[in-house]
Amino acid sequence: MKIKIIVASILLISSIETLAQKKVTEKNGEIIYHVFQRSFYDGNGDRQGDLNGLKQKLPYLQDLGITSILLLPLYDADCYHNYFANDFEKIDAEFGTMQDYMLLVKEIHKRGMKLYMDMETQYVTEKHAWWKDAVGNINSPYSDYILFDDSQHLIPSTMVFDLRQLNSYDGSFIKVTTVNLRNKNVLEYNKKLFSFFVDPNNDGNFDDGVDGFRLDHAMDNLDGKPALTDLFVHFWKPLLTYLKEFNPKLKNVAEQSDWKDFGFSYFKNTNVDRMFGFGLQKAILSFNKQQLIQNADTILAKCPTGKDQIIFLENHDLDRFASLEPNIKKQKLAAALLLLIGGVPSIYYGQEIGMKGTIGNWGNTDGNDIPRRAAFDWYSSGKGKGMATWYENTGGWWENNLLTPNDGISAEEQLKNDSSLFNYYKKLIHLKQSNPALANGTYENAINDNDKVFSFYRKEKNRKVLVAVNLSEEVQTTKFIDGYKNYTFLFGKNQVNQSTIQLNPYDVVVIEIK
Repeated sequence: MKIKIIVASILLISSIETLAQKKVTEKNGEIIYHVFQRSFYDGNGDRQGDLNGLKQKLPYLQDLGITSILLLPLYDADCYHNYFANDFEKIDAEFGTMQDYMLLVKEIHKRGMKLYMDMETQYVTEKHAWWKDAVGNINSPYSDYILFDDSQHLIPSTMVFDLRQLNSYDGSFIKVTTVNLRNKNVLEYNKKLFSFFVDPNNDGNFDDGVDGFRLDHAMDNLDGKPALTDLFVHFWKPLLTYLKEFNPKLKNVAEQSDWKDFGFSYFKNTNVDRMFGFGLQKAILSFNKQQLIQNADTILAKCPTGKDQIIFLENHDLDRFASLEPNIKKQKLAAALLLLIGGVPSIYYGQEIGMKGTIGNWGNTDGNDIPRRAAFDWYSSGKGKGMATWYENTGGWWENNLLTPNDGISAEEQLKNDSSLFNYYKKLIHLKQSNPALANGTYENAINDNDKVFSFYRKEKNRKVLVAVNLSEEVQTTKFIDGYKNYTFLFGKNQVNQSTIQLNPYDVVVIEIK
């Protein structure tokens, strides 16, 4: 593959020195930072967030307590979100070069952190080599790599939502078609492509490769197409099994097509390591005790041994929580549930400073999603070096942008405010990473006598921690069926008296039971 041509020279740069780097291991509890890299930090002054910019901000992420970074696709694409590839084997030039990518991977690993890459190889654009060679050419070696709607191979099939093109925020039209995942040659191509990013020089040393993949829009029957059924058997399981044999330490997460699905069919049939806990996300944001118990008892308590659920409040396809819920006390309560309930927490960039953004309504364009994927606000003024305002002056999403000066929603303002959302996240992450039960313990519902108080245990060997949260705007007192006498107070300012706890509105208390 052509991407291997440039690897040798890149690996020569791996000896750079790194400033004071704290090591974080899995035993501390993994915290993922899901970053929309185009909007995070611009390292070269072109207003495009890029790989060098992300590398410059690794100290910020480590200060927060982040242990792993999840990137959106990096490959060459015309779409601003980089799904729908022109070339899977090239790094998008607006993000940087393959050399920049390799240096970022090395730097992340030197800091004891992990890197996950989002991959969606189910679709290609008209600029992809398969499309250009196969359309109108039945004898092309790629004639069966993509789907067609006619026998002459003149009409490439539709993509997701039965569309043939994507209307871009910049007014351009991007033609996209669906890849034939039932083609064995396509499967073999994917094995080579994915394994390259796991071990670029194929030397068996994975310090220069990713630590896992996010598999976007993974389906057993892709988009309902009759030609693409039973993909768990014919594509996903063979691919993931191959990758796990290639590097057993990989952690791969699949995005289920049905967000109501708990992911258990994927665990059973695809050899995937992790799924997204969509049901628990909705339950956390409901602030409803019964919904929380029901979803946690399924998504967490019944998760197969050796598998994990990714727990989250936001992602690039959802409205920002701070826009849905402006009450800072409820934002902090949701953060506590996210970080302490179990599974592997994932923080969407800017969530930790309360960034806002909801889907727009500017016609048939992918620009409607830009408010959910807007520039990370680094400065109190909303302006400054590194601001990734790549969408400036391109439409209603810019005219209605939320980079408001001195609104309290910026890294600069939040870091110096002890009571800020950022510092609340930071304190909770430190608590989680300093206690084995909170870091990696199992979840168990803790029964209490108050419908407004949700409580649970986290257990790890001989350690047992109780977390109780007040879901209401009123002071609540609750008693636990499992009484306790000896305990250590870990977090909160509430009154604790043996098996009874009093909680202030939307407050959290954490104690370790002896």
